[in-house]
Amino acid sequence: MLDLVRHMVADGPVPVAPFHHAVTAGEFMFVTGQMPTIPDDPTTLVDGGIEAQTHQVMQNLKRVLSGLDSDLERVVHARIYLTHFQDDYAAMNAVYESYFTPQTLPARTTIGVTGLAVNARVEIDLIVAR
Repeated sequence: MLDLVRHMVADGPVPVAPFHHAVTAGEFMFVTGQMPTIPDDPTTLVDGGIEAQTHQVMQNLKRVLSGLDSDLERVVHARIYLTHFQDDYAAMNAVYESYFTPQTLPARTTIGVTGLAVNARVEIDLIVAR
């Protein structure tokens, strides 16, 4: 039987809904999608457009990973949700790519959606090797 460990990171962003920051299953951690919210206020989006929102999401993800003794180099898969896919894809990509080296880019899926929590334009979740 697979042991599951649920994680709430003490210094992690306050969740926008009832969930854990991550769940470990075997050799992988599944990190809950992070929003571009201020870490201490899940109702307040960071000021700015898709670039600012993507930076905040990545910072929130780094904060969660740090609290789990991990980092972006261990990410094996990212799933990105965009509400304005055509308009925001290129700008989001530029910011997202800046957080990785060419050697550490994970596998990825990007999905256009009709809406996200707190009216965010972007959300990203991760699968991370332990």
